[in-house]
Amino acid sequence: MTLYKTLLETPAVPWRIRNALERWTEKEASNHFPALYRLLHLGTMRDRVKPLSVGPKHHFFGYYEKSPWNASQSFVLSHEADFNDRAPRPDDRLTLGIIHAQDDNRFHPLAETTAWNWQQGALLQWHPADPERRLVHNDRRNGRHVGIVRDISGEEIALYDRPIYAILPNGNTAFSVNFARLATHRPGYGYAGPRDPFENDPHPTQDGIWNMDLESGKSQLVVSLGQLATLHPKPSMQGGFHYINHIQPSRGGTWIAFFHIWTTGDKGWEVRLYICKADGSELRCLLDTGRISHYDWLGDDAILVWAAHPATGKAHFLRLGLDGSIDIFGGGALVEDGHCTFSPDRQWVLNDTYPDRFDMRTLMLVKWPEGTRIDIARLHSPKSQWWGEIRCDLHPRWSRDGNKVCIDSVHAGTRQMYVVDVSEWAA
Repeated sequence: MTLYKTLLETPAVPWRIRNALERWTEKEASNHFPALYRLLHLGTMRDRVKPLSVGPKHHFFGYYEKSPWNASQSFVLSHEADFNDRAPRPDDRLTLGIIHAQDDNRFHPLAETTAWNWQQGALLQWHPADPERRLVHNDRRNGRHVGIVRDISGEEIALYDRPIYAILPNGNTAFSVNFARLATHRPGYGYAGPRDPFENDPHPTQDGIWNMDLESGKSQLVVSLGQLATLHPKPSMQGGFHYINHIQPSRGGTWIAFFHIWTTGDKGWEVRLYICKADGSELRCLLDTGRISHYDWLGDDAILVWAAHPATGKAHFLRLGLDGSIDIFGGGALVEDGHCTFSPDRQWVLNDTYPDRFDMRTLMLVKWPEGTRIDIARLHSPKSQWWGEIRCDLHPRWSRDGNKVCIDSVHAGTRQMYVVDVSEWAA
């Protein structure tokens, strides 16, 4: 903790002085004396955040649980957009490409898509079967959302009749959900365009998680919304519409985790965290406390998740063991939700925050399992311009060697990608 932070938390210093110092730091120093601002907050005047993309067009990767670097770390996946101030419309085209990380960060376009959103883009990701040269993304063809595999030359290699959300580490099996349903009930995570064929059914038995064989292209429904709605139903489910989001395979591919979500009232929702095998077997609810947010797999037998503790109802980062154990991680150092991911060697947790009352987001590393926190950046993200469906979360993700971090940010006025060297801690 820096001297500045210690001073702000010292009751012996009158509140009026502490408040005046904080307001000057956040309003004046952050804009006019950035090096001093970093020194006060981070203990260094050095700016660790370096641009990976440049305007005038906007660039972003999307979600936090996938690495945008290819196997050799010579290319970084990126989306390129012409606008940054509204939700995508059905005919808005997004360019997909690669940034040449070893050639002046040159952006090279490969394809376009009309199936995308601001939180996850087109779910652009490297194919686990060939993370050096093959990439995966979603698109819309003939009025349907589909999955695409390409070579880094841009050549289309495979077309699947369902969009791809996540892929097992072996590269053989993918999982799909109804992105039209997400567009209705979770704006920012679905795709504009096709209507949900089950839009009037609160929990259809013909919709849910689809398992797709990437060799044959054949798919089968392995977990249905109707099935989930009848498993230990809660009073809050009455009249609610159910959907699935945030599928993530475990590190070794033994399990997948996902959120079962249902709407409550006009704008509310509740969520359960489930796990199952790739074929839908051994389905079980890992956590049911209503408030459950971002998570990451530690291995194949534990998950780190921001959620309400089942014993107290108070939210923490919780280590959930598949054996039923629950431990709090971070204690007083982690007091709010963030996008958490384990480093490749599982020695660190990368995390961020939402904008605070000064519209600043914090990027941090947290030592695992001790919970020691190191803040490495503070970035401006004005909610007056970017919030709700079009917000720009940092969504920090690791390089494959664990020495760098990639983020999306609007602190310079446009949505761009940045890289942060964390080798002094994580190496």
